[in-house]
Amino acid sequence: MQRKKHWELVAVCTVPLIMTLGNSMFIPVLPTMSKMLHVSPFQSSLLITVYSVVAIILIPIAGYLSDRFGRKKIMIPSLIIAGAGGIVSGLAALLLGDNAYTLILAGRLLQGVGAAGAAPIVLPLVGDMYNKESDVSSALGIVETSNTFGKVLSPIIGSLLTLLAWYAVFLAIPVFCALSVLLLAFLLKAPKQQGESGTFHEFYGSVKLIFKQKGRWLSAIFLVGAIGMFELFGLLFYLSETLEERYGFDGIVKGSLLAVPLSVLCLASYITGKTIGENKRLMKWLTVIGLLLLCLALVGLAWLHVRGLWGFFIFIAAGGLGIGIALPCLDAFITEGIEKEQRGTVSSIYSSMRFVGVAAGPPLVSLALTWTAPSLFYSLAAVSLLGVLTSLFAIQPKQASR
Repeated sequence: MQRKKHWELVAVCTVPLIMTLGNSMFIPVLPTMSKMLHVSPFQSSLLITVYSVVAIILIPIAGYLSDRFGRKKIMIPSLIIAGAGGIVSGLAALLLGDNAYTLILAGRLLQGVGAAGAAPIVLPLVGDMYNKESDVSSALGIVETSNTFGKVLSPIIGSLLTLLAWYAVFLAIPVFCALSVLLLAFLLKAPKQQGESGTFHEFYGSVKLIFKQKGRWLSAIFLVGAIGMFELFGLLFYLSETLEERYGFDGIVKGSLLAVPLSVLCLASYITGKTIGENKRLMKWLTVIGLLLLCLALVGLAWLHVRGLWGFFIFIAAGGLGIGIALPCLDAFITEGIEKEQRGTVSSIYSSMRFVGVAAGPPLVSLALTWTAPSLFYSLAAVSLLGVLTSLFAIQPKQASR
């Protein structure tokens, strides 16, 4: 990897890191928000879902615009919009107290608009920055690690901010976004590839041709990416609720415990990105193995139920390991299998599908809290098994080669 690119990669990695902080740090705070706003766990989970739903809709548009006008020109304004959303939610909570729920949701929606044009653009940008596929895979592993590292920090930072005020997590978002904007503005040199996508009609035709030729494996990766994020955010929501309601952990202690399985996921993402290189067959089998490990961990959780906190964490960490192995492989498949001119739009559709998983996980798991624990975990294991089978039979390394 070129040495001169290191600082540019650092700047780029702040985007998924900060966008992850802007969403995941709400996980440990949701029970507190539910009490302060006098809303149900389902309603509090919508603070994550509304952010993700609006991003799902707008991400493909942002991807096309980044192909048309340039990655940097879309990312920086998007980060500013995301910061503005945090200000809206924070001021609403500060000024309106327990009557602020609707305006907080509106601010989260605005933050989702910004998120749509920020983090999802990172994957095609990394593909633009490097010429060798091995460098792309390694950089994508670092990007996925920064994303996961944001999830590791999120519960701890969220818990610390709550010590100041329950709404401090909202007001921290514009600060984080401003930092990323400055780093991108001064460190990132926009790749010369940008602006070559032609008219929308020509671009639409080329993307349509891509899906005609590669639709099977692309659709499989979209589905598997959604499953991975659905499982991750669903498990995090369940873990946060369980640690507080069943075991009595809250604040920094709960945040630190939530960081344990996420740290495993982070380390797995980094090692996998360094390992896979250009080997698409290895990417496929690591994806299968990672999702199978997740499935087995969920079956173990269903069997274990509440027979001990340490055993509970071992299985949760094993599931995080599986997700951490799979995600960098999916990122590399998407980025290395699509030509640069269409990479922004195709990878943005993949990001949209990941956001579908993020949006669906917490509310569906919150509705399932009335089930028995074995029923919940067996259901999640069945979803993971779908990901295993999809990866095994629908992802073909030869088709994913350009």
